[in-house]
Amino acid sequence: MLGRYERGAGGEAVVAYGDGTMRVVKPGAFVRCATTGVPILLDDLRYWSAVRQEAYATPDAVMERLKQTGRP
Repeated sequence: MLGRYERGAGGEAVVAYGDGTMRVVKPGAFVRCATTGVPILLDDLRYWSAVRQEAYATPDAVMERLKQTGRP
């Protein structure tokens, strides 16, 4: 769970994604799914690509992105 500082004032956050970890670069309440564009609350963020530095709302969104790019 993120603290008050990491969640920010309700705007869009900037996050650096690592393998199994993430670091909030700019505080905010959410990030956007790279596939669907829907906002994802930071506390609910479970899926991302460290290689692409992208967040995904659902496992289906991850699979769709893989189909779009043609590689992992």
